[in-house]
Formats: sequence, structure tokens, C-alpha cells
Amino acid sequence: MAKRLPPLNPLRAFEATARHGSLTKAASELNVTHGAISHQIKALEQSLGVKLFERAGQRVKPTPHGAELLPAVSAAFDGIAAATQRLTRPASSGALSVSCVPALLLLWMTPRLGSFTAQYPDIQLTLIPSNDPRDIRAPQIDVCVHYGNGSWADCWMRKWSGLELFPVVSPTLINNRPIRGVRDLANHVFLHGDDGREWHTWLAAADALDLERGRRHHLGDARMAVEAAVHGHGVALGDSVTASALLARGMLVAPFSLSVPAVDDFYVVCRSEMRTTPIVQVFIDWLFAEKEQDDGRAHAPAGGRSISRHKRPRLRVIGARGTR
Repeated sequence: MAKRLPPLNPLRAFEATARHGSLTKAASELNVTHGAISHQIKALEQSLGVKLFERAGQRVKPTPHGAELLPAVSAAFDGIAAATQRLTRPASSGALSVSCVPALLLLWMTPRLGSFTAQYPDIQLTLIPSNDPRDIRAPQIDVCVHYGNGSWADCWMRKWSGLELFPVVSPTLINNRPIRGVRDLANHVFLHGDDGREWHTWLAAADALDLERGRRHHLGDARMAVEAAVHGHGVALGDSVTASALLARGMLVAPFSLSVPAVDDFYVVCRSEMRTTPIVQVFIDWLFAEKEQDDGRAHAPAGGRSISRHKRPRLRVIGARGTR
């Protein structure tokens, strides 16, 4: 059965009048006469069989029936306006708001902003360090790059990258306090980017759950833990995506050849209606192209050999979810 909807023009007249509290201002906004607005509202009242406005001095205000109808009508018009704006939004200019895992934003995305700006100089980015799933449906955020298990519902998503976890430490610290084996970790401060479960995963793979651990610091996320390791405050768990540049520049070293796959992965996520927006498509395509280039450089042939950036044996273990 087809849904019975009131005609559009009377609804526009009703919404504008309720918003302004004035038939005259509503008429000015819609570029019609005062009489036309009054006629449209009367037609809507007759169609619905209820009174929608009452006089309040020189102004009008919605009756209880009008107040009940207004939020739904306003939301509908806002949705139509937003959808229209997305359809007409150019692919290579405008503003784009991105929510991204803090460690990935600081250590991977920010160093590559020059690449994006060179390709799309007229796109203005707003970058928000966050892994909050509520960002996916926040109207002020266009696209998210989040760490999780891909269980977000009613949205578009695509896995961007898996990652492996392994201990990292500053060269200065390891020179002053050598780490020749797993047992030497007992002499160092453990830096946690979560509640400790990711370290538990790695130690289980290293057969070192019985290791007597001393001091430890729990930081807000992986970015803070890795930053603390760079400054020589202890040993953190880096990952194969965000720690790569720090390892390449010698700011961190990996004392062990063992890495473990993280339980979760990096995903690009957005509201389904945003996926078809040209400017969002441009950004998502850029993200995957940059990752593909990274993977290509990591395995580029040199002197007839294939070189991997992280020469670590993969060891599949079961661990708890972390917070990159």
C-alpha cells in the first residue's frame, strides 16, 4: 500500500512558518506572498484534519499537533538538502572531515599529507584523532579509518590493512640496557597502549607468560605508547603499519624477530550514503593507492632479491582485542 504523504509545498510553508514564528518571514524566505503561505497552511490543516498554528501576539506558534509534526518535517527537509549537496559536491574541491585512529593519523597519514595536497590542492581536510565508533554516524564526519573487527552495522566498510605487533625500543635505551633475549624484558618498563592484552598476546607467542614483569605504564593508545618508547621510557608494542617509518629512520629498533598478528584490522568506514559522494571516493581511492605503493616499496626487488620491510615469522596466536 502506498504511503499517504501531504503535498510538498504546504509542508514547506509549515516548516518555514514554524521556524520563523512568522508568516511574513516564511513568505520572504520562500519568495511567495503572505497570502500564499496562509493558503498553503490552511490546505495542510484541512488535509490533516488538525490545527497547526495559533496566534501568540504578533507571532504564530505551533499547536501541540504542529509541534509533533515539526521535527519529522524539519529532519526530512534537512536530509533532502544534505543529499542534494552531496550529489552536487565536486570531486576535487571542498571540505572533507576524516576520523582516524590516532597512531595511524600521526605516524602514517600525516607524513603523507603532501601527497594528497599535491593531487587535490582544493580539498580542505579536517583530521580528527579518534577510534570512536560513534564517529561513523556523526553527521559532521564524512569518512573514518578505524581499528576494529569490522562488526559495524548499517554502513559501508572495506578492510584497508592487517597488521602485526612486535616490541620496539629506542636505540639509546637498548644500548644502555641491552635486550639479548626475552628474559631481559624483565629489566625494562612495559609500555601499554591498551589494558595489557596485546602484550599478553605477544608474550604468549614468545612462550614467556611466566616472565616476571616490573614497572609498567598504561597510556591512552598505541600512539602514546610508541611515542614514549621513542623517548626511551620503556618498551612498547609497535605495529607493521604505523611503526615502519620510525624503524626506517632509526628512531626505534625491533629487538626480536617474532611478531604476532593483531586480532583486529584497519578499516575504511563511512555511512552508506557518503560512499557515493565524489569527494569521499577521491579520498578512499587515495588511501588505498598509498597503501598499495607502500606494499610495493616493501617488496621491491633489489639486486635480484625480494626484500620485505619486516622479516618476521608469522605466528598465528589467539589474543584479545587491542586499541591501536
